[in-house]
Amino acid sequence: QVHLVESGGGLVQAGGSLRLSCAASGLTFSTYAVGWFRQAPGKERESVAAISWTGDGTYYADSVKGRFTISRDNAKNTVFLQMSSLKPEDTAVYYCAVDYLGRVSQWAPQYEYWGQGTQVSVSS
Repeated sequence: QVHLVESGGGLVQAGGSLRLSCAASGLTFSTYAVGWFRQAPGKERESVAAISWTGDGTYYADSVKGRFTISRDNAKNTVFLQMSSLKPEDTAVYYCAVDYLGRVSQWAPQYEYWGQGTQVSVSS
């Protein structure tokens, strides 16, 4: 059974940093692409970043380019999202998801398995 567990969320002041982790089990993690999504109250879920199974391909939403960095450690079955220069508008529940085809995508339906999410709150 596939499990994805996000961690690293919390409350931070604007301008601060957080590093989210997504730990996977129950799958051959190194062959999966991983995406990070977020959903703020009253808003639709949106794609934040994604990384291919090799780690060579990445995607970032325009709103986070230059501030967020996605990376992966296949030996530890973990993907990271380093978030810097955080803004109040980054406040949301952040989810990781995996796609067995290994392709970078911002399209949520492509991803087969999802974690439960971790809350990120940025105060002004």
